[in-house]
Amino acid sequence: MEKNRLVWYWIITAILSFCIFSGGVAQALEVKGVVEGFKPLGYPTYFISLIGIWKILGIIAILIPKFKLLKEWAYAGLFFTMTGAVISHIASNNVTIQIIAPVVLAIFTVLSWYLRPADRKLSYE
Repeated sequence: MEKNRLVWYWIITAILSFCIFSGGVAQALEVKGVVEGFKPLGYPTYFISLIGIWKILGIIAILIPKFKLLKEWAYAGLFFTMTGAVISHIASNNVTIQIIAPVVLAIFTVLSWYLRPADRKLSYE
């Protein structure tokens, strides 16, 4: 059972990491298509870069060993970022297919957090 959990943790975390990291790089570099996707939301361009850098740092924190408290913050930050993206699209009446990715990534963030092995969790003893 524990082995299955570990396998699923790494599958989900790998997919999450690839998607968030690559998206973060595109945002940090202000790739034209990414900037265009943010326009309907009304955010300034510098915000796109900032979110991208935070995403990159969050994934690094999740993937490196140790730093359990930092991992907790990174998971929370990713979850808030993804759910914030969904809310931003809804609030700006821009509910398109673009809303699917942040919904799925929010779910993957929760699953990765939930399935993580004991050596990546805070102990409250």
